[in-house]
Amino acid sequence: MSRAPDRLSSIGKLLLGAALLGWSAAIFPAASPARAEEPAVNVPKPPSVSVVKAQTGTLAETILMTGTLVARDEVLVGAEIDGLAIIELLAEEGDRVERGQVLARLSRDMLDAQAAQNRASITRAAAAIAQARNQIAEANANARQADAAFDRVRTLQDRGNASQESLEQREAAALVARARVAVAEDALRLAQADKDLAEAQQREIDVRIGRTQIKAPAAGIISRREAKLGALVSSGGEPLFRIIGNGTIEVEADVPETSLARLRVGQPAQVRPAGMTEPVPARVRLVSPEVDRTSRLGRVRLSVDEVPGLAVGAFARGAVEVDRREGTLVPLSAVLNRPEGPVIQVVRDGVVETRPVTVGLKAEGKAEIRNGLTPGEDVIAVSGTFVRGGDRVTPVPQSPAASAIQTSSIP
Repeated sequence: MSRAPDRLSSIGKLLLGAALLGWSAAIFPAASPARAEEPAVNVPKPPSVSVVKAQTGTLAETILMTGTLVARDEVLVGAEIDGLAIIELLAEEGDRVERGQVLARLSRDMLDAQAAQNRASITRAAAAIAQARNQIAEANANARQADAAFDRVRTLQDRGNASQESLEQREAAALVARARVAVAEDALRLAQADKDLAEAQQREIDVRIGRTQIKAPAAGIISRREAKLGALVSSGGEPLFRIIGNGTIEVEADVPETSLARLRVGQPAQVRPAGMTEPVPARVRLVSPEVDRTSRLGRVRLSVDEVPGLAVGAFARGAVEVDRREGTLVPLSAVLNRPEGPVIQVVRDGVVETRPVTVGLKAEGKAEIRNGLTPGEDVIAVSGTFVRGGDRVTPVPQSPAASAIQTSSIP
């Protein structure tokens, strides 16, 4: 009877131990499975930078200037006679005229009257010449007759048939006849001189009548008309018309002396006059050999192709191409200027490499790299901002258009 309670006690202890064991397993789970499910540690990604590829291309260096549209040769047309009124205008501003074309007419009534009076003087002088010639003919005839009579009397006197008084009378008559011939010849010369004077006066009047027509001395375009109907003209007054010789218009600009030394006659240029959206082709025609001592500026003239809409006096911008080269090009923002010289940052296999370079031309937001860079290499678009040589980066290709926008914002 005593063994039964002991057996029951042993079974109870076993059940109690099993229960306690299950409760502890539920509260304290195994550590080894939990460690197997922990996530792996992430490695940080290198920073992203914008890169562009170095390209082979042509770069043109230009000198910018501002100036004014002017006539290459301005022709001034004025009156060459005084005191006459303008009665007719035959040309207006903007008209293209030819050499010798009549632009205006002046009153010529008074000159026509003078011409008529002078023609009468010429006719009178011609009549006097004819009369003098007739008088010469008559005087010559009388002189021959008197000489013949004198010769007869002298012959008779030699024979003793005529007196000395008769001889002297015939001799005096011959001398008077020859004197009348000389007077008639002088009268002819006087009449001829009067006619020459009248003809010279007529030529002068004809010249003055011709000047009543104001003519263009050269072909071109009328830029200004000061002539007004009814106004009295003066040879020393303001020009009646201004003509752009041959219609040729230029840009006159002042440039600094440092830029003037690089300009040459014949260099190509582009001109953008005020109000025009498209540039106009041009060329350097004149580079002044003198620089103003005060402003240190020199004068340059650009010959502009003839296009509609050009107006003398208008503002214009010009760009002269002074150099053009072909080489390796990068954005200007990719060049970092340091005290020891310019450098660029190249990304190679995700690592930044800083290289010294030789920079050539700079224009259009680009720079020419003469040494230190090979076409096709990736360079950081904006150099020296956040990275240094040896840093690891993630290159992000940048389009050429975006690069141009970025560099154009740099002053």
